[in-house]
Amino acid sequence: MKRENLVSPLLPYLPRLLLAPLVLATISPASEITDRSWSILQAALEDKSSDKRVKALHALSLLTNNAQAGDLAEKALADPSPHVRSAAAKSLGQMKAAAARPKLREALNDPEIEVVIAAANALYVFKDPAAYEVYYALLTGERKSSAGILRTELKSLKDRHTIEKMAFETGIGFVPFGGMGYEAWKTVTQDDTSPVRAAAAERLATDPDAKSGTALAHECSDNKWRVRQAAVDAIAARGDPALSYGLIAVLEDPNDNVRFDAAAAIIRFNTAKPRQRIHKPVPR
Repeated sequence: MKRENLVSPLLPYLPRLLLAPLVLATISPASEITDRSWSILQAALEDKSSDKRVKALHALSLLTNNAQAGDLAEKALADPSPHVRSAAAKSLGQMKAAAARPKLREALNDPEIEVVIAAANALYVFKDPAAYEVYYALLTGERKSSAGILRTELKSLKDRHTIEKMAFETGIGFVPFGGMGYEAWKTVTQDDTSPVRAAAAERLATDPDAKSGTALAHECSDNKWRVRQAAVDAIAARGDPALSYGLIAVLEDPNDNVRFDAAAAIIRFNTAKPRQRIHKPVPR
């Protein structure tokens, strides 16, 4: 093959090939790029716009197990905006910032319920008992203990408008049609409080406190079927046959979801093989 035939296909790309060494020479070292990236986030966290501060905290959640990101998000727990404080708590949970647990526990005393729920969700990542205090209060409307956790007025947990906003703003989960907007949800259903209470029941499945188990058995008879189903499923997940009385009470439930789940949970309990004790051989 002639030399010109080898070169001609490369002619359109020749200017870029000649410029490549120059471009590479202008690229900053990785450390400088990293410093610049931190500066961008730092500036956003100090911006007067709370919306920008929230967005920056969302970005920090991508930095799992990063001490510097954790420190920045922890500092934002004291932000004057409740939306920013809530975003900070959420971010700390997503980045698994275990060092922030003391500050997150303090956030449970925040005057805004939005921040309290976000802090509880973050603490739930670490299976911190303090999170269960909040979920218990959300489900039952009562304090689980008098330990001083959750000083927010409990009446706000029973306020319809507060609860329905919470379902969309705190990311607690278990919200049907979660992709819908807040106004769209209101036009579809009048059952606004059950998603948050159902989510709280779901989270209590892993609370080892017997008081939470008793509360779940009681909520199996709630007037909202989503809450009843969540309570049934949480009891099944706890694996405690002593709570079967809550399941038996809804074996004739008018809602298929509740009735079927209760039946399956009872079968699971009654057919589970007892755990065998393993006897270690005695050394001779």
